[in-house]
Amino acid sequence: MAIKANDVVALTYRLHTVENGEKVFVEETTAEQPLDFLYGVGMMLPKFEENIADLNVGDKASFELVPEDAYGEKDERAFAQLPVDMFKETGLPPVGEVLPLQDNQGNQFRAVVAEVTPEIVIADLNHPMAGKTLNFDIEILTVRPATEEELSHGHSHGVDGTQGH
Repeated sequence: MAIKANDVVALTYRLHTVENGEKVFVEETTAEQPLDFLYGVGMMLPKFEENIADLNVGDKASFELVPEDAYGEKDERAFAQLPVDMFKETGLPPVGEVLPLQDNQGNQFRAVVAEVTPEIVIADLNHPMAGKTLNFDIEILTVRPATEEELSHGHSHGVDGTQGH
């Protein structure tokens, strides 16, 4: 069955970034714990979905997404200067640590510590994959029509459609 809008797709993937012409391993899924998602509703990067459109169970594909088609270029304005007093209780974080943050509206997000000085902690608010070319090797494991409940919720309820929230 070829993948189409409103199908639930389960696939395995191996993700690398491409840095200076070299592939750098990031993560992978397994057949026992695949990535499953509702296709065609904006859950995945549009170019990712475009690259797997019309594939069938058992098909394998490899493709790259340039930054513009993935998480965009790194925005040099997306850095925040956090006062060191924010870290009185926990201690200053090291460079590279992921910080859970919250804006004034209560939205939660993450930032990566880019620099620490005696006065401020500079946090990078860009997506961790911003500015990176992504290389995917995927295999389609299952494709099935979404259930009415999945469609009304806007997401997959697992490979077989029975997982709760």
